[in-house]
Amino acid sequence: MAFKAKGPRARSRHKLRKKVRGMPKVNSMLKSFEIGDKVAIVIEPSVHTGMPYHRFHGRVGSVEKKRGASYLVRVKDGGKTKLLISHPVHLKKVMG
Repeated sequence: MAFKAKGPRARSRHKLRKKVRGMPKVNSMLKSFEIGDKVAIVIEPSVHTGMPYHRFHGRVGSVEKKRGASYLVRVKDGGKTKLLISHPVHLKKVMG
């Protein structure tokens, strides 16, 4: 009997696909951001540490604070603001 997948990566086959397979460079894991920086959430599928939910892939938010090796990012979602915990490998700085 088949069942419907309900995990955190369910129905994300195309969104979390990589053209070139392999691990990212070490520099992308050691990126640092200042509080208030605008960042885009671009999920790196080969790194599972601190991966935000795939619904937020492509969204832009602002860094609230650092929490351990990760960052707390404030994102608007459907009229509400949500806080995401994300590792720096899944974040890219946005100008503006």
